[in-house]
Amino acid sequence: MFVVLVGVGLLAAGTAACGGNDSTPAVTTPSVTRTTDTFSGTVQVAGSAFHSFRVAQTGTTEVTLTTASPPATVVVGLAIGTVDDAGCTRLTGASVNTAAGSTPQLAGLTSTGTLCVQIRDVGSQTAPVAYTVSVTHP
Repeated sequence: MFVVLVGVGLLAAGTAACGGNDSTPAVTTPSVTRTTDTFSGTVQVAGSAFHSFRVAQTGTTEVTLTTASPPATVVVGLAIGTVDDAGCTRLTGASVNTAAGSTPQLAGLTSTGTLCVQIRDVGSQTAPVAYTVSVTHP
């Protein structure tokens, strides 16, 4: 991307130096193939679960907790992290307590590698919670 920005800057400077040409060159961004992984499971009271996924290139990753129950309004912790010997280590700022919904509850820029999505009890569960979570990533 740095090379593209420098090239566009030089092209714009060259055009301005020539004078008489007010057109702006079109800049195209390469398309990124996106993948959606869907995971389901159960979080026990005071427990957590995680699923790993592979990010092929840097880009935006979105996490949507699509279902969680019982009850349908239960709030659970949702986080993105990295996989290590301890399991799924949450990344700073990549965590939210949320109920299920249809729009992403977490979104951010991620880089190439193996990441994980974690679902956890935040202290409000009175029984095991079944969930489905979708992760859309490059």
